[in-house]
Order: sequence, then C-alpha cells, then structure tokens
Amino acid sequence: MEGNHEKARVRLCYLCNQRRAALKRPKTLEQICRECFYEVFEEEIHQVIVKNQLFKPGERIAIGASGGKDSTVLAYVLSELNRRHNYGLDLFLLSVDEGITGYRDDSLETVKRNELQYGLPLKIVSYKDLYGWTMDEIVKTIGLKNNCTFCGVFRRQALDRGAALLKVDKLVTGHNADDIAETVLLNILRGDIARD
Repeated sequence: MEGNHEKARVRLCYLCNQRRAALKRPKTLEQICRECFYEVFEEEIHQVIVKNQLFKPGERIAIGASGGKDSTVLAYVLSELNRRHNYGLDLFLLSVDEGITGYRDDSLETVKRNELQYGLPLKIVSYKDLYGWTMDEIVKTIGLKNNCTFCGVFRRQALDRGAALLKVDKLVTGHNADDIAETVLLNILRGDIARD
C-alpha cells in the first residue's frame, strides 16, 4: 500500500505528462521535467530574439565568454538557435584574461572547450596585451582597496576592444536576474543608490 502512496505523490510534468517534474517555474508555477524545461527555455529565448528583432542575418556577434555557467549557457543557446532557426549570424567567443593568478585559469579552459564543442572561433584578450599590466601587477601597485572597481572598468573596456578587434556588430553577455539583484543590493548597502 505504501508504494502506491509514493506513486500518487510523484508529480508528472505539466507539459508532457510523462516524466517526473524536476522543477517549478517561477514565472508560471508549472511543474515541468528537465527535457520540457530545455525546450521551453530555448523557445522563449527565440521568441524574444524574433519579437525584438535583436539580430539581422549576416551580423557578426561576439559572445562574452567568461567560462561561467551564464556565458556557457548563452554560447550554447545562441549557437543552437542560430543553427536551428537559420538566423544567419557569424558567432564568436570573446574572453578576457585579467591576469589574476589562479582566478581565470580554469574558466579559460572551459571557454576553450566551448570553442570546440560549439564550433565557435575564440578570441582571448588580456589586460597585459591591452594595457601593459596584469591585474596582479595593478594590485601590487594600488593595493587591495578599489581593485574590483579598476578590474570592472578594465574588463568592460577589454570586451569593447576585443569586439572592435573582431569587427563585430554586437556584443552579448550572459547575465541573470540574480546578477541584477546583487548589484542593486550592493549599491544600497554602500549607500550609493544613485547607481541603480
């Protein structure tokens, strides 16, 4: 009898009604399986691209690739949708090496794997090549105070310069709602609400 109660408590996917639900979508509160989530996620991105006419056929697009989960998902989804829906985009991975010992090494290896997995050309720009300094050298000179501010400004400029080197029309980056919320909260905690 207990086994039947366990089966009764298993929630099936709202969409396919075949597989076990793996997550509850905050947007719709639907409980869906992993496979249906991937389909819905990719279709929603496609609809946003089409509705907002984000790209035109023939455009050169650089994908800011840090090697983290957000940029890796962005690289996969954009390359997949470009292929599936024939957007006609010329896609590139663009990564920045800040020159921080032990910080970017693993993620640059991930980006190099993404290059092979998705068949996208990769351009890595470094602080050393662009500015003549690594972030480690900058920290030795200025100390730890405000080093994140320097790095953030240099990183954004490095992406812009890398995009110019690749002669791309657009640069896309992977961010999520948590990133935005974190920035707002940090600015509030610092008393810098004008930044929001």
